[in-house]
Order: sequence, then structure tokens, then C-alpha cells
Amino acid sequence: MNPLLQPFDTAPFSQIKNEHFLPAITTLIEATKAEIDNITANSKTPTFNNTVEALELTGEQLERVSSIFFNLNSAETNEEIQKLAQEISPMLTEFGNDVLLNEALFKRVKAIYEQQGSLALTEEQLMLLDKKYKSFSRNGANLSDKKKSQLRKIDAKLAKLKLTFGENVLAETNKFELHINNKEDLAGLPEGAQEAAAQTAQEKGKSGWVFTLDYPSYAPFITYADNRELRKKVALASGAKGFHKDELDNSENVLQIANLRHQRAQLLGYKSHAHFVLEERMAKTPEKVKSFLTDLMQKAKPAAEREFKELEIFAKELDNIDRLEKWDGAYYSEKLKQKRFDLDDEKLKPYFELTKVIDGVFTVSEKLYGLQFEEVFDIDKYHEDVKTYKVKDVADQLVAIFYADFHPRAGKRGGAWMTSFKPQKIKEGNNDRPHVSIVCNFTKPVLSGAEGATSSKPSLLTFNEVTTLFHEFGHALHGMLANTMYPSLSGTSVYWDFVELPSQILENWCYEKETLELFATHYQTGEMIPMEYIQKIKDSASFHEGMQTLRQLSFGMLDMAWHGSDPSDIKDVKAFETAAFKDTQLYPDTLDNCMSTAFSHIFQGGYSAGYYSYKWAEVLDADAFAFFKEEGIFSKKVADRFKSFVLSQGGTQDPMELYIKFRGKKPDPEALLKRAGLLT
Repeated sequence: MNPLLQPFDTAPFSQIKNEHFLPAITTLIEATKAEIDNITANSKTPTFNNTVEALELTGEQLERVSSIFFNLNSAETNEEIQKLAQEISPMLTEFGNDVLLNEALFKRVKAIYEQQGSLALTEEQLMLLDKKYKSFSRNGANLSDKKKSQLRKIDAKLAKLKLTFGENVLAETNKFELHINNKEDLAGLPEGAQEAAAQTAQEKGKSGWVFTLDYPSYAPFITYADNRELRKKVALASGAKGFHKDELDNSENVLQIANLRHQRAQLLGYKSHAHFVLEERMAKTPEKVKSFLTDLMQKAKPAAEREFKELEIFAKELDNIDRLEKWDGAYYSEKLKQKRFDLDDEKLKPYFELTKVIDGVFTVSEKLYGLQFEEVFDIDKYHEDVKTYKVKDVADQLVAIFYADFHPRAGKRGGAWMTSFKPQKIKEGNNDRPHVSIVCNFTKPVLSGAEGATSSKPSLLTFNEVTTLFHEFGHALHGMLANTMYPSLSGTSVYWDFVELPSQILENWCYEKETLELFATHYQTGEMIPMEYIQKIKDSASFHEGMQTLRQLSFGMLDMAWHGSDPSDIKDVKAFETAAFKDTQLYPDTLDNCMSTAFSHIFQGGYSAGYYSYKWAEVLDADAFAFFKEEGIFSKKVADRFKSFVLSQGGTQDPMELYIKFRGKKPDPEALLKRAGLLT
């Protein structure tokens, strides 16, 4: 019996075998086709209920099984799952095209869309109608049969290329090891990083210490290791992912993805992929995005250049470094920060034990939104590291099921993200609550002794990792507090340049004394984080903000360079990237490094023509948090407004309208510049 074809609430991970996925998805595609056939075969006049709403509610089981499969492919993959993904992804793409190019179905949706003015629809129903109509019109429903066929071929190719791109990046990450046997080569590295590397070596059956390109291993090495040659080796390995001219090289995949996206956009009547994407974003046009990025760059660049010059002088004075390279940046920046603020990430880590930081973010959520988190042990999970929680409100009603997966492993891609195993919706008066997950890559607890030993040191986070946890949890709150009728408008189903607001705003609480006092206690002594540390965290918050801003803007500009115009003349990925970076470059270029070949956000994930949204959302979050600061960071009044007009509304209204309802006005970009210390 295939567990994926049975009714289930929480995902039945322990019962699922890899061989269940393909037959389940094949069967569920056929079942969903039958549901759609019922809509198109309906002889009654098309109505919102019998067409648009009916279409919204088709394929629920298919959606759930697909989300389980692709979440596993990101968080707990193996060769078998990756091979299945190469088969399943094109199947789902083809099926999606079958739906969106179904003329009879589009005809019914179009008939309702054209008479919407005379229908008594709610705001949410109008938004659903608009979204459904555009999902057809923006994906080829108005094309000729010949062009529809071209579109199908492009989409099938893109689906496979994006998967291959991601698999190559993961394989490159897993392939690299820096194996150290000489203890002197560990000079400068914190004790925790050394212990973790020793544990990694032990797990791999090796002596000494092993460092990898997983972030919890890579970041401390590049930041603290005194051995400049080894820092260089690790940095070059990280920067060359997918750029070795071998079977894992992504250069050709990048060119093909960019060209196919452009061809697709042109086929649909758009000037470029960015023009196509941005039509459904707050920014609306590539010109507005480029103007936004350029304006911010002009404000940040003088500060970035001053900071870089200062760092060069500091490195020269400290170690007689004649030319600052990419593998020097984090190292000397950390040393300068320690000198200026007497603040060291390693001094802070003992106060940020993972379990306490989790309790802290739960407490913040309780204070703001009245949520209670109870860890439970009877919910199936896909790996023993995963923690599961029931989330309830003040009336003890279930709000969400929450999964948290915190530590790196071989089958898990790098970075941090939020995802969903089940969307929220209201059906027949029943508010069906969501199942939400966050996935991170934080340092594992260090085990002592032999098999069966308990932790000798718990998972301790850098302050940057604390903000990452709060960031992903902000996304999770957006999913958990969803309260809409329709799943495709629920939770994080919003414009891509609005989706980062709930995540980025929550990071602000990490810098506040009132918040840190809730959870920042020493893991051994229980001592509260000293007040001078809290002040130093606040004082150092805008340290090298010019350089950080320029770096983020460079990624957004590279994204727009790939997707904002015709890429067909691009022959050399590296040369093109170098030209895109020329206005934001501070460090000397490294010839055998290339960012594009491992830029998963835009070539595998959903951020193509959308990377600017991180900075766009920072404008929103700085302005929104200023409102909290005016009333108090735990102000119930402001929190209720944010929950009512942002977190619970999903994509039911235009995001700027929702923001204005929350804030009472449009966002003020000055709030970001002020917070970043970039106002002169």
C-alpha cells in the first residue's frame, strides 16, 4: 500500500520509501486531470464557484506529495531521490502546462474574468480570479498551438537544467575537504570550530581535523584561521563551485537557463525575463529595480570605499599585507571589529545556545502574537535531527504544526530556508491549519567520547546565526498565522519582493536589550549576557554596512544583468559576470572563481529577476520596525496591526495596500539609510 495515496494529515515520513514517489505522483496527476475534466465538462454557465474556486481546490493531494518530495530533495536527498527528481520534475512541468494551456478551461476562466465587474465577489475572490486568469495569460494560454508547443519544450528543458544546476552545487560542496593534521594550522580558530572539525574528521574515519564548505565549517575558518594560505585554499574552493570545466561545471547550464528564460519571455510577448517576472512584483519594471539598486549603490559606495581603504590600512599595519584579497576580508574585518568594539563572536557564542535561542524566538512570538509552542514526539519526521512542535493560540486552538531542522549533513543543501508541507485554507467553514518548516545549517553539538556519549558542548550560535534563525522564523510566522480562504493566496504566497518583510523585520528584535534578556544566558554559568555586550552588539550593527550593502547590491545587479536583456550574445560566463560587477567591485578579481555557477538563488531557486527584493524588503522592514520602536518593541497594538494586515493576509490584496493599512503611510527609504548609518 502506497502511504502517499492514502489520506494523511502530517506527512507520513516513516512509511515513505523512495519507490513510492513516482507511482504516487503519476496516479495523482491523473486524478487531478480528472478533476479538471469535470470542470471543463460542466454544461452549466461558468461561475466563480464552479470554475475558479473549483480549479483552486483541484490537486490538493498532488500538491502535498510534490511538496514532500521536493522538500526532501533539498533537506535529505540522495542519488536515488536526485534521479527521481530528474524524472518527476519534467512530469510536473508538463502537467502544469497541460492545465495552463487547456483551452476549454481558459475559456471558462476568461468568461468570468471579463464579467467580474458585474459579479458580487469579495476582495479575496477578485484577487483569486485575477491570479488564476493571469496564470493562464502569462503562461501561454493566448498563444498559437505552434508557440504553445515551443513553450512546453522550453519549460521541460528548464525544469531539468535547474535540477542539474542544484545537484552540481551540492556535489561540489560535498566534494571539498580541507584535511589538517598539523595543530599549528588551526591557529586563530575558536575552540568550538576546532572541536567541530575534529568531529567531522572522526565521522569521516580520518585523523586530525576536517573542514568543509558547509557554512558552519567554512565561516569560522575564513573568519579566524591565521594561516593565510589555507584561508585562500578554502575561499578559492568555495568561489569555484560549478566552475572547474568538468562534469560538475555549471557554466553551460547558466547560459542555457538564461537563454531559455529569455526565449520564454519573448514567446509570451515580454521584452525580457525580468519584464515578465516583475509584472507580478511590487517593483513592476526592470527600470524601477535598476533605479532602486543604482540609487542605493550611490549612497552606499562612498562608505564602502572608505571602509575598504580603512581595512587595507589595518591589514597592512597588522600583518604587512600589501594587497587585500577576498580570503582576507572576513578575517581582518573581524579583527578590526574586535579592536574597535572589543566584540568577538566567540565571546558572544556561549550566550547563544541553540535551544535557548529557539526558546527566545518562541517567547518573542508569544509576546507579540500570543503563540504557544509545545515540542511533541508523536509526529513523523524525515530525520532524527528534526524537531516537531504544536503551535497554539491563547484560546488553546491549533495554529500550526512546526518542523525545525537545524544541522548540516551530506544530503542537505547549504543555506537556510522556510518551506511548507501543508498550506492553510478555509473550506466548508473549517479553517485547515498549515504545516510549516524551517531548515538551517548551524553547528552541531560536539560529542565527547565514544558511541552513545552525551554532548560535551551544545550547539552554540554566532550572532549572525541568531539573526538567521530569527529571519527564517519570521517567514514561518507568515505561514503559521495565515488566515485566508484559498491556499494559493495563503501565507507566503505573496509578491516575491514582499515575502522578505516578515522575515527581515523579525531580525530587528535580536539587537534589542529587551529581547536578549529573554534568552541570552551563558550555557555553562547561566549568567545573563553582560549589558556592555548588548550595547556593543547595537553599536556594531552598522559596522561595515557600506561594504555589506554594496555586496548585496552587486548580487541584485548580477541577477538583473542575466535576466534584464537578451543573453544570446553571452559566450563567457566569467567575463559577463566581471562586467556586471565592475561598479561594485572592491576586492581584486580571482580568475578561477565565478559566482554565477553556484548562484542557486537565481538559477535553481525562485529569485531570478528578484534578488533585489532582499534590499527592497529592508526598506519596508526598517520603516515597519521604526513603528514598533515608536510604540515599544512588544507593543500589542502594533503587533496586532502587523498580524492583521500583513502576516494573516497572505496575497489577498496588493502588498502596498496592506503595508499602508498597517503603517498608515507608504514606506520611507530614509529609515533604511538611517539604520545602516549611510545618511551623511
